Amino acid sequence: MKHILVVDDEARIRELIREHLEAQPYLVTEAVDGNDALEKFKENPDLYNAMILDVMMPHLDGWTVCREVRRVSDLPVIMLTARGEEYDKLFGFELGVDDYLVKPFSPKELMARLNAVLRRGRKVDNGEAEDRVVVDGLKIDFPSRQVTVDGNIIKLTPREYELLQYLARHPNQAFSREQLLNQVWGYDFYGDDRTVDTHIKMLRESLQSYKNHIVTVWGHGYKFEVEEKK
Repeated sequence: MKHILVVDDEARIRELIREHLEAQPYLVTEAVDGNDALEKFKENPDLYNAMILDVMMPHLDGWTVCREVRRVSDLPVIMLTARGEEYDKLFGFELGVDDYLVKPFSPKELMARLNAVLRRGRKVDNGEAEDRVVVDGLKIDFPSRQVTVDGNIIKLTPREYELLQYLARHPNQAFSREQLLNQVWGYDFYGDDRTVDTHIKMLRESLQSYKNHIVTVWGHGYKFEVEEKK
């Protein structure tokens, strides 16, 4: 049974989430603030399958918790916040948040997003495709989830990596934003499809001199462009 760490300083929010999680059913551990969350996580980092994390909490906020978790783990994180501005979402995605839900939220929507995150969260490459893609000085190694630029390892958020992986596994094939949301985010997205544009922008910055391999297909979406072998 999957185990979820629920972090929120409001007891009624934790109780609401617990009720819906246990009905799935999931195991649930609650943390009352950021410090409590990090203590529980560090006691056994491999115990949990995902974290549902509030942003605004006393003592230690959710951004800091997420940053500390990301130093050592790719644990799926869904952020809960009362702030829905684009800047806040972008900041969360840059930290490596897997999904973002604005309060007040629908518990059913939270469960749908959690289930989708867990389905895609720790996928293992099944060997049906090549183990790696090498284009000029850009190398994407799928088994290790490692990306290098001119021999230097670059750090991508989990979602940046998944987006790059999906595009690179289908070179020169154009995908709409909706297709990318369904394939990479893993469910019918409830928010704005500009989320894809935001992650493409972040990914291009990370790829440095090889950013031009991520090509905009005007009026449609994006593709990973490579020179066709003759």
